[in-house]
Amino acid sequence: MKILKKITLFLLGLLLVLLIIGVAGIQILKPDYSGKKLLSSLEDEVEVYYDDYGIPHIYGKTDLDAFRALGFVHAQDRLWQMELLRRVGSGRLSEVFGKDLIETDKFFLNLGIDEASKKTVASVDRNRKSIQLAEAYLDGINQFVVEGPTPIEFYLTGIDKTEFSLEDVYNTMGYMAFSFAMAHKTDPLLTNINNKLGPAYLTDLEIMSSADLEWIKNYEPSSKDSVQNTITASVTKALGKLDLPMFEGSNSWVIGPEKTKNAKVILANDPHIGFSQPSVWYEAHLETPTYSKYGYHMAGIPFALLGHNRDLAYGITMFENDDIDFYYEENNPENENQYATENGWEDYELITKTIKVKDTVELKYTYKKSIHGPLLTGVPALVKYERPIAMSWIYTQMENKGLDAFYEMGTASNVTEFKKALPKLHAPGLNIMYGDAENNIGWFATAQLYTIADSVQTKMVFDNDTGLPVQKTLLDFSENPQAVNPPWNYVYSANNQPDSIAGMLYPGYYLPENRGKRIVDLLEPKDDWDIASTSEMILDVTSSVDPLVVKDFTKLMDVSSLNDIELKALDLLGQWQGDYPLESVAGTIYTRWVYYFLKNIFHDELGDELFQQFLATHLHKRVIAPMAAKPNSVWWDNVTTTDKVETQKDIVVDAFKKAIVSLNSDFGSDSSKWTWNKVHTLEHPHPIGQVAALRSFFNVGPFPISGTREVINNMYFGYDGEGFYETTSGPSTRRIIDFSDIENSLSILPTGQSGNPFSAYYRDQAELYNQGMFRKMLMNEAEIKNSKEILIFRPKE
Repeated sequence: MKILKKITLFLLGLLLVLLIIGVAGIQILKPDYSGKKLLSSLEDEVEVYYDDYGIPHIYGKTDLDAFRALGFVHAQDRLWQMELLRRVGSGRLSEVFGKDLIETDKFFLNLGIDEASKKTVASVDRNRKSIQLAEAYLDGINQFVVEGPTPIEFYLTGIDKTEFSLEDVYNTMGYMAFSFAMAHKTDPLLTNINNKLGPAYLTDLEIMSSADLEWIKNYEPSSKDSVQNTITASVTKALGKLDLPMFEGSNSWVIGPEKTKNAKVILANDPHIGFSQPSVWYEAHLETPTYSKYGYHMAGIPFALLGHNRDLAYGITMFENDDIDFYYEENNPENENQYATENGWEDYELITKTIKVKDTVELKYTYKKSIHGPLLTGVPALVKYERPIAMSWIYTQMENKGLDAFYEMGTASNVTEFKKALPKLHAPGLNIMYGDAENNIGWFATAQLYTIADSVQTKMVFDNDTGLPVQKTLLDFSENPQAVNPPWNYVYSANNQPDSIAGMLYPGYYLPENRGKRIVDLLEPKDDWDIASTSEMILDVTSSVDPLVVKDFTKLMDVSSLNDIELKALDLLGQWQGDYPLESVAGTIYTRWVYYFLKNIFHDELGDELFQQFLATHLHKRVIAPMAAKPNSVWWDNVTTTDKVETQKDIVVDAFKKAIVSLNSDFGSDSSKWTWNKVHTLEHPHPIGQVAALRSFFNVGPFPISGTREVINNMYFGYDGEGFYETTSGPSTRRIIDFSDIENSLSILPTGQSGNPFSAYYRDQAELYNQGMFRKMLMNEAEIKNSKEILIFRPKE
């Protein structure tokens, strides 16, 4: 017994020692939110007050000091996120995650983001205020890299912390620009559909203009035009191994004083971005004698992309314009390093890169570049074509003035100054939403647009002697879609096709009318908006379109052929208002019905691979309502059956019966138990959370979540046929700025402010977010300086 007692005491002592080491380790690894630190290059002391949600309120005597402090505090909460985002665009993920990411690195190197970043930095004017502030921000990051504790992810992946440079800022911006693009997923897919099935199959896909369709009618595909494994699949494979935020959509509206209770502007914004942990935005409030901004920052980018102060506020949505084109190139049969041009054979530019790979030797990688852009046939495990395809992307072809634009937006004091910054945003296309204390409201579609002849379609891979010219005729910013103080007294954007002020509809990859229609339906009749009603609106989970689809479906149903379960389900749908709360049953039935509807229409012609690629684009969202109302379409016939030609009614009825059988199999015959909370969930994934043993530590969730695709509270999920909908993107923040009470404007983040899992602010907002609650964005100095956590930076001697 004495031996057993000694062993027990020894084990308890060992456990206590390990516990003490663990607690000490956590204390060392977590961010410092109070105390004093020395920073080099400071001119004076900087005070950082942390509020109850870990958001820093930075008070400095100079702008440079404030941005240097911002870099440090941003890094101590988000260094791992900064590290990943700078590596994506520059093709350096294999160094962290090993050989499985080699093809992903090759793909991003092919895009040319790192080459464009190098070119920009080489020619940048270091005397510009925007660059000086960016370098001060980087200095703060790098002082944390050198002196701060190493985040746990660096230990787990075995990589060292290294300092950041201006080139890293531009590489991160390049990844952001790429993640907006839908052309990679859409153009090759449409080319495949046209070449496999013929132009008649494109007419009902709700994305081509009349000029495009006229062009397609006269297009005769060559037998060489088979795109065996499209860029759609490439993008999915390239990013599927990592949980990184992709920019998907967004809502924003700005209400003029004529329609608000307090006769002051209200701005609402909720950019829709892929859910990840940490979430994409880092909030920070900076105050100096010459700079004031409460902003939302991306990791590694110094200036806020969303922001406000007492004078003005701005937000973003995705323009969804088409700024990427693909061209077939014709190789010289006698020299694979040459291609055909109007002047004869020309040499490809050969670009060689070195890829460092974890736990193995580095490798050399060479890709080709034509006059149109890089070939996407250099990544054999991802993209396989019978003909080489080059990508023309305006982002890498023009001078990058994005930092200047975001800086000037952040320092503007009125609408005139603000608008002057916007032409510098050449790509990606953004809708910038604006409101100010002087009662101005505005919407500006920012992108470098260019003329496109009616004879040129933009949704197919161009042949090597067709398509847009290399030297494009650029449009002046005044011709971009925009509106300032319109007579209807509000502006909005929901990734919908914008009206034009230049006599043309600019081609793009716009989302269906659903969210835009709902926003207008709610805004139009009401003239007493306040922060409470706007908060309710931004959480709206009702579709104006889905009940109309149900009506079109129901017209085709023969109730005499339905069993009791089917009749009850159809009756529920008939009473449905199109809403998706957690307890909704009709929403579950409708969503399952729509999946089988889409599968019945498209799978037989497309097959497994192309059908999944189709579901990865905006196309399938755009076609649901139009196809439900369209009695005649070449798609209705099931080409796998030989004994009949299917009709719209056959497709709709069969889809309904399959949906009910599926729900009955999953949840039993009691339809009252088919509630939305059982099928619709949200988890915020961390890249290391893919390791099962570490999932609960790094990931946040899963939670049942209300909302669905293409409602204002847009909780997007992809269809995989399983009938359970794991939300992958949605509101990355919900912000409401009320100029009648600027100090009580509201916001929320999906998880928390910090990306450090040992921080108290890692997941503290998740429950609030799920419940549709908000917190204040503090602007009152006395309230801010009442904080319990104060971090003071002092100059090093």
